[in-house]
Amino acid sequence: MANTLYMVVEHFKNRDSVAVYRRFRDRGRMAPAGLRYVSGWVDEKLERCYQLMETHERRLLEEWMANWNDLVEFEVYPVITSQEAAEKIAPRL
Repeated sequence: MANTLYMVVEHFKNRDSVAVYRRFRDRGRMAPAGLRYVSGWVDEKLERCYQLMETHERRLLEEWMANWNDLVEFEVYPVITSQEAAEKIAPRL
């Protein structure tokens, strides 16, 4: 089964980045086996995080989010790389 990339936008509830980073420090990412963290970015106000995650099974992403949903609201978007997009659109150019 092929892996899918997901852009995960995390909105820290009550803009409380301290609680999120405290849990991360104490417990780690808490991602199940089979879910891979690719990269992440945080906005300058420390209110929102953008993470690129990869898995072959969407339920693993859901399992990971359940570990954080008391502190974070999630938006999830399946994405492809820019190179994959260019290859996909090439026949239509």
